[in-house]
Amino acid sequence: MNRDDFPMLNQDIIYFDNGATTFKPQSVINAITDYYENYSANAHRGDYDISYKVDLAYENVREEVRDFINAKNKEEIIFTSGTTMSLNMVADSFFKKYLEAGDEVLITKTEHASNVLPWFNLANEIGIKVNYIDLDSDYHVTIDNVLKAITPKTKVISLAYITNVIGDIRPIKEICKIAHERNIFVIIDAAQAIAHKKIDVQDLDVDFLAFSAHKMYGPTGVGVLYGKKELLDEANCYMLGGGMNESFDSEKEILLKSLPYKFEAGTQNIAGVIGLGAAIKYISNIGLDNINIYEMKLRNYLVEKLEKYSYIDIINYEADSAIVSFNVDKIFSQDIAYYLNKYKVCVRAGNHCAKLVKNVTGVTNSVRISLSFYNTEEEIDEVVSLLSDYEKIRNEMI
Repeated sequence: MNRDDFPMLNQDIIYFDNGATTFKPQSVINAITDYYENYSANAHRGDYDISYKVDLAYENVREEVRDFINAKNKEEIIFTSGTTMSLNMVADSFFKKYLEAGDEVLITKTEHASNVLPWFNLANEIGIKVNYIDLDSDYHVTIDNVLKAITPKTKVISLAYITNVIGDIRPIKEICKIAHERNIFVIIDAAQAIAHKKIDVQDLDVDFLAFSAHKMYGPTGVGVLYGKKELLDEANCYMLGGGMNESFDSEKEILLKSLPYKFEAGTQNIAGVIGLGAAIKYISNIGLDNINIYEMKLRNYLVEKLEKYSYIDIINYEADSAIVSFNVDKIFSQDIAYYLNKYKVCVRAGNHCAKLVKNVTGVTNSVRISLSFYNTEEEIDEVVSLLSDYEKIRNEMI
């Protein structure tokens, strides 16, 4: 589906590492090139025509993001370098001053490092407690386990919408309802969900949400932090510098700009933002529902093929996303990745920046196949064929 749109697919490779980053369609590449070739000025700085064109393009993307996730106001859309920066901003700019020693933040042991380490940092700095929601036998989050984990000290629930190893989809809307009935904030890491599932932040009623462009067919180095306007208004600035202040005459006389600009100090990744806008248009033209249906068809096809081999252990057999994590008996996951690479197959192997997962799965490392709508059943057949001969794998790894 739409393979001709992606120049990287002209190479003789099978790319199954879309959870790490996606390839970019020609329309995204063209939008970035057009900026650099035809109106490469700064944003919100110049009083001349091409700078004004940049302003319009940059702010138009903010509106496109607002519409894409159905935020109420474009002021609720902050451009960042990616999900990692966005989640760190939330922890440092808002919760560092809101939380007190002994307050509890709930996460799971299947979260990405970007949704673990900022909370560990606050635990060390101000004495908060990081606790964990138990997972069911499929390593999924259930409402019952969320309710069991909440205590009178719980102030924050911070979860991935879709996790990057297990690939489970969390019941975010129900979690937000339960949390808000108890005056608990909810933060969502949408990095793995944004390109696969329609997200409506107003319907979910989430307080903060973060995602990256490069996981949704856009450029690297740009992402989004969404936050409810009233919460962002209360948050401290994450960085100080040009573009985020109205004036400063002394250390006692600093006037900051209003949202969203108070969070966008310095020259932003303008080309990246423009590329993000092109990626949103591209995804919207295909339709997230169409993408999800096709990707789940591919996942089911892959699992059906892999489960025929007793020496292949599928870790996340039950998951409603395009991620399949597995291991081959008695062969290190990185060795499987190296073996597949010999045949120009790209997969991810290791702990996938989720180093706590081993505490629930008992598996330290795994091979991850993460699918996209530009992948095919024929590619899956080729990879499964490579994995179908256990002795061939062992012999080539010796």
